[in-house]
Amino acid sequence: MAHAAHAPYLAYLDAQKPLPPFAALALRVAVVTAQWSERRRTRRALTDLDDHLLRDVGLERHVALKEARRKFWQG
Repeated sequence: MAHAAHAPYLAYLDAQKPLPPFAALALRVAVVTAQWSERRRTRRALTDLDDHLLRDVGLERHVALKEARRKFWQG
């Protein structure tokens, strides 16, 4: 969800002159950090959902718990 919200900004950056190497590295670090943060937050939220809500999103409890146990850096 957050990725789609940032798409216009990333497209704007792609259309500009190439970034200096350090700026490109800093941008990449910021993007990866944001992705990791989102994964951690959403995986944690899975543990708080009751069975009814899990069924609404098409997951069973054991699948949700398996996903929640994954590390934030695992895609």
